[in-house]
Amino acid sequence: MIEFNGVTKIFKTELLSQPFVALKNVSFHVPQGSMVGFLGANGAGKTTSLKIIMDFIRPTEGSVEFTNLGKERFEIFKKIGFLPERPYFYQNLSGHEFLNFMGSLSELTAVDIQRGIAKWAPRFKIDHALNRPLKTYSKGMLQRIGFLATILHEPELIILDEPLSGLDPIGRKELKDVIVEVHREGKTVFFSSHIVPDIEEICDRVIFLKEGQLVYDGTVDKLLKSEDKTEYTIKFKADHTLKLDTRIKHQHSLPGGLQVVTVPETAKNFLINELVTKDIDIVGVEHIKPSLEEIFYHIKSN
Repeated sequence: MIEFNGVTKIFKTELLSQPFVALKNVSFHVPQGSMVGFLGANGAGKTTSLKIIMDFIRPTEGSVEFTNLGKERFEIFKKIGFLPERPYFYQNLSGHEFLNFMGSLSELTAVDIQRGIAKWAPRFKIDHALNRPLKTYSKGMLQRIGFLATILHEPELIILDEPLSGLDPIGRKELKDVIVEVHREGKTVFFSSHIVPDIEEICDRVIFLKEGQLVYDGTVDKLLKSEDKTEYTIKFKADHTLKLDTRIKHQHSLPGGLQVVTVPETAKNFLINELVTKDIDIVGVEHIKPSLEEIFYHIKSN
């Protein structure tokens, strides 16, 4: 769907200052029908990349290509929905007026606009506020109506820049549910976010940028497996003075006489056998899997 090919973007600053390299030979792929999360610290180049994809700015080197969206630029961008990080809203327009205006820009008929509003406004839980001016909307409500306007014309590719930023946990959950629903209808979704657990929860692929360079482009599962520590936590009931022959990495006590130990995979079966032999009550065995957030901060600090 999106082919980002060897893109470099250099911003020229003041005459005597060094040019700023925002992106350096970045290539990545967003497959059709996928849900792709775009991660990176502030200044990593995410927003610059999205602006290049949307043709708001041009790359210094490299190119962006779209597949299955058409050949002509106008035809391609009619099939894209884009929500920027800081969208502008006409404060004195009502929600209905704003959506009608946005729908008309996408050349939708009045019937199509009303059909889209009737379908999505209840899902975004803003149908009760559509007659109010936008200046009375909260941050979360503006984010919802902005997203509704983004998908009103039924785009095949949806690009979102920090769509969950600034929302409370309930607002994030509700908006994620709609993103998932849109994706299940066959849409390709590509969005940047600083909220790493949200990307881990709903995305099948992830792209990492660090200091303007690509760090990772692939499936979430493959990334998690690549950082798998192959360690286990084993919980059992015993006095903390219990002496174990098996070598363990960490041990701590919990209330109720519960002991929690961490062992490498090679020692897991040895410890289980030792506990069984000593007639110790084993409560649970759990494989330690790193979260995407842990990997993200690990990659940032490399």
